[in-house]
Amino acid sequence: MDPAALPEPVVRTGAIIAVRLFDVAYAIDLATVERVWAAQARPASRGRLTATPPKAVAFDVPPVALVLDPITLVLDRATVAVEVSARVYDFGAISISVRVPVRDLAWSDFVALVSAVDRCVGEDQPDPWADLLHQLRTAITPGLRRPGASSALQEGYLIGVVHTFDQEMTASRLQERVDLVPLLSGERRRLSDGARQDLLRQRFSYYTDDLVVLTWDRAFILEPRGDSDVIDVLEVANAQLLEMRYYDELLDDELPRMYDRVAAERGRLALLSARRFANLARCFQTLVAEVTELTERVDNALQVTEDVYLARIYSAALELFRVSTVSAAVDRKLAIIRDTYSALYDEASSSRSELLEILVVLLIVVEIVLAIIRP
Repeated sequence: MDPAALPEPVVRTGAIIAVRLFDVAYAIDLATVERVWAAQARPASRGRLTATPPKAVAFDVPPVALVLDPITLVLDRATVAVEVSARVYDFGAISISVRVPVRDLAWSDFVALVSAVDRCVGEDQPDPWADLLHQLRTAITPGLRRPGASSALQEGYLIGVVHTFDQEMTASRLQERVDLVPLLSGERRRLSDGARQDLLRQRFSYYTDDLVVLTWDRAFILEPRGDSDVIDVLEVANAQLLEMRYYDELLDDELPRMYDRVAAERGRLALLSARRFANLARCFQTLVAEVTELTERVDNALQVTEDVYLARIYSAALELFRVSTVSAAVDRKLAIIRDTYSALYDEASSSRSELLEILVVLLIVVEIVLAIIRP
């Protein structure tokens, strides 16, 4: 029978998950976060992958998972109660997830609801994230190390998850029965063949009845066993992108200031230049050390060793999000600062040598003068 002539599949159970990530501090003391959260009689736990052995895939430093109070969203003029949770990472990032449960919804209605959630938590609607972020930051303030001001820099991701349909559904059969492109693109008009191929390029299945399709800002997951490991991996990849973008912008702002400070020091009295250049070089070296330490912690946030399936999804997400491109930009700017540090150190050493030579010459002159005027 022609699949198009069959009844439309119905999503029996599933969810739509909107994730937003923010950089809030240089680092976060997770033990303090757990303590202050527990003091409010709220549940907190260390995040871990539920269905994957720790030796195969594990967090370098497991984030703290927190449960926030539910909120209501208006989705296509209907008020819906949604679950809210958060994760706090030691490298200064937090993620907030809004989960809209789905039951007994026709596929076309499920696709429409994904777009409705996107509009509700997107830039065109009143922002629910600001209140959630303020609530969370206020609660975990004691654990923030060198907290930063609220920044417009953030990352968002939208995931449509189906656990069960009204009929047995394999990954191949699902792709024959429904068109995943509208869900992944958010577009109502039909896309070109090339655009459709790009959207469906990153597809993964481990068993016959599961499916993961990734795009830049959305994903579809068919997971009948209810595992959340893929969602967790996508969140970590987004957190890595956020942090790399943060440090890229930080160094973009720092480089012009660095050039101005070097030029200002060169314009001052030469006799004191050695000490000033040495102090400036130490400032640059401290910046390089701090950024390098944090970027290494971000790079190692997730350790993937034996689970080939999750490793493929994780690598594909990093490629889609262009994390390596942003990371390479950060490395280039760090290299510029390192070169400046080396040049300043050499210049300070040269100035110090010149000062010593001048002092030696002065001592010789003094000795000659004393020998001439001595009775």
